[in-house]
Amino acid sequence: MGLDGSVSSSAPSDGAVVRMTGVDVVRGENHLLRGVDWRVEADHRWVVLGPNGAGKTTLMQLAGALLHPSRGEVRLLGETLGAVDVFELRPRIGLTSAALSQRIGPAEKTGDVVVSAGYAVVGRWRERYDVHDLTRAGMLMEQWGVAQFAHRPFGTLSEGERKRAQIARALMPDPELLLLDEPGAGLDLGGREDLVARLSDLARYHYAPAQVLVTHHVEEIPPGYTHALLLRGGEVVAAGAADDVLTAEKLSDTFGLPLDLTRTDGRFTARRAR
Repeated sequence: MGLDGSVSSSAPSDGAVVRMTGVDVVRGENHLLRGVDWRVEADHRWVVLGPNGAGKTTLMQLAGALLHPSRGEVRLLGETLGAVDVFELRPRIGLTSAALSQRIGPAEKTGDVVVSAGYAVVGRWRERYDVHDLTRAGMLMEQWGVAQFAHRPFGTLSEGERKRAQIARALMPDPELLLLDEPGAGLDLGGREDLVARLSDLARYHYAPAQVLVTHHVEEIPPGYTHALLLRGGEVVAAGAADDVLTAEKLSDTFGLPLDLTRTDGRFTARRAR
């Protein structure tokens, strides 16, 4: 048992946790995604970058079994969207997002926010939790630095504390895939650096689930992330090993601005090129 609290991983035998082939998502006249091919394996840690409107949220909704493609095929954890009960699939996927945070009542106790993920619900009602559930929730909260807030209303936590509580919640059901949609958004410098350090530890833990992190900022990429996907206008600009994809040239193409990129001790910094 390690930093994510998991005991084992039951990823698909071929190693593909996410496999998208020729995926389009169309709404009216708008292509939110166009021709996306993407494969995530069990030991991958992906960062997804792109400007506003690039399709990052849509991509995460597909990967979280919250959305079906208009065209193409999406396979998650060995199952094909459209041919599987998504309500059985979703508990195998851990997800943090601003949309999920908004569904959590501000008066909900933080400990209940975490433990209720075991039933894939938001808010504790009449579910019964055994000692294993409560112990696991407590361990995850300790690891993510929110154990002392177990009895505090979720709405009274700082932004950083809420983000870490959400990650503990996402890990509660021992997922095979962890999706982190802009976990650094709204954090101050200290909160961001604390979160990046914790995510870096999780990324390097061998038995942690496959991970996909969405961000606008290269400064939020935790050391230990192995792969990168760049999106612009709903299309893939580049995808592959992080060392090959995270370059000044490819990031400049993605954001439509000439950028300089530096890397120090595994951390990136991007600035407009002079």
